[in-house]
Amino acid sequence: MAETRRRLRSSTVALGGMGVIAAALTSCGSDPDRRCVDRDSYTYEGYKVVADKNCKSGTGASGSSYGKGGTKRGSGPDAAWYYDADLTRGRADYGTFNRGDAVDRGGFGCSGSGSGGG
Repeated sequence: MAETRRRLRSSTVALGGMGVIAAALTSCGSDPDRRCVDRDSYTYEGYKVVADKNCKSGTGASGSSYGKGGTKRGSGPDAAWYYDADLTRGRADYGTFNRGDAVDRGGFGCSGSGSGGG
């Protein structure tokens, strides 16, 4: 009976260890969570989340819809990708417009990943 318990415990430890490793690997991805937001819509609740089609693929904080002299181009929202934000009732807050900062935040076991400056 004692042998059976020992085997059960060791298999439980092995399975638990695999779960920790899997969680560490999946939480350390290179693509942070992102939402397309209207930068002109900020309130105390955060930025309004808009349709992804309003954000150009791959643009960061420099992907503004404002032209030279501060005049707005086009008729759509001033949309940009907002990374690693908390989402509540269609509003995103506590994130960053800089993708590099979002990657550097990392997760469990991710310290030092991303693009570090010197």
